[in-house]
Amino acid sequence: MADTKHIQLAHGGGGQLSAELVRDVILPALGGGQDPRHLTDAAVFQAQGAKLAFTTDSYVVQPLRFPGGDIGKLAVCGTINDLAVAGSKPLAISLALVVQEGLEIAVLREMLESAGRAAQAAGVPVVTGDTKVVGRDACDGLIMNTSGVGLMHPAARLGFDRIATGDAILLSGPLGEHGLAVMSCRKGLSFSAELASDCASIAELTAALLDEFGPAVHFMRDPTRGGLAATLAEIAGGCGRDIEIHQTAIPVNRTVLAAAEMLGLDVLAAANEGKLVAVLEPKLADKAVAILAKHGLARQAAVIGAVGAAGDTPIVEMVTDIGGRRVVQMPYGEELPRIC
Repeated sequence: MADTKHIQLAHGGGGQLSAELVRDVILPALGGGQDPRHLTDAAVFQAQGAKLAFTTDSYVVQPLRFPGGDIGKLAVCGTINDLAVAGSKPLAISLALVVQEGLEIAVLREMLESAGRAAQAAGVPVVTGDTKVVGRDACDGLIMNTSGVGLMHPAARLGFDRIATGDAILLSGPLGEHGLAVMSCRKGLSFSAELASDCASIAELTAALLDEFGPAVHFMRDPTRGGLAATLAEIAGGCGRDIEIHQTAIPVNRTVLAAAEMLGLDVLAAANEGKLVAVLEPKLADKAVAILAKHGLARQAAVIGAVGAAGDTPIVEMVTDIGGRRVVQMPYGEELPRIC
């Protein structure tokens, strides 16, 4: 029988339990007023004539270092990406630390220097922060919290209500690289080809789409916790329409597939930290892929599916590589704990 009285690790996994926690506990306690099906990774609001986006996130990845990145780079890129998919140009971020007693100062310095390099590379300064120290058994070495503010693109018109039947669904590159890199590192697995996290800023990708297509881009999201499966389930629920994707169109690297098979994990539910899912008018899909592919992060960008008809119980279906059909469900909890 499921424990309904205590927080579980799965409540932080970006899946069904996370959604229930937000819907049943967090939003009511804070005053409600928002439909949990329509929440996005950043809030958009007006301030003295400017339209801004604001977001916050906490990072608890273990181990602190992993192939392709570390908690510092992850925290900065993750917040920049949440601002970017909201349709904004990231302006500045904060960085707060919860440090466990006993952590080597050299390790802390390494993580902060990595965060600094990521912020400088993206042109988004860290402008404020905070530090707290807790006991030796109180956290996993280091927790980073980042918040960010961005200026909305003047042509951005994004939202679940903008998604229409027939819209194309784009993915900027191969799935699962972050989740499988971290988990393989934990398990001590090695492969003939390097398996590295995709941790990176996608602000250039979102800006390129908005600069070229403006309001024809209807929705954007970075498929982090819960992976592509959670993202598509949220889109289907938010817009009230079915979604169909094609397995043969979804880019996945062979090493990621091998790692997922060894660990018994679903690539569709694995976390990503440098990927973009975009929904836009179908006639523009091929041109959008070509624009994304000009950027190194999106060389394998592809149209992976389309939005279907409206319905009372919208679902996500994947046409498999052998021609069958599989329902893609919102993950229940978290296949990969402490992943981001």
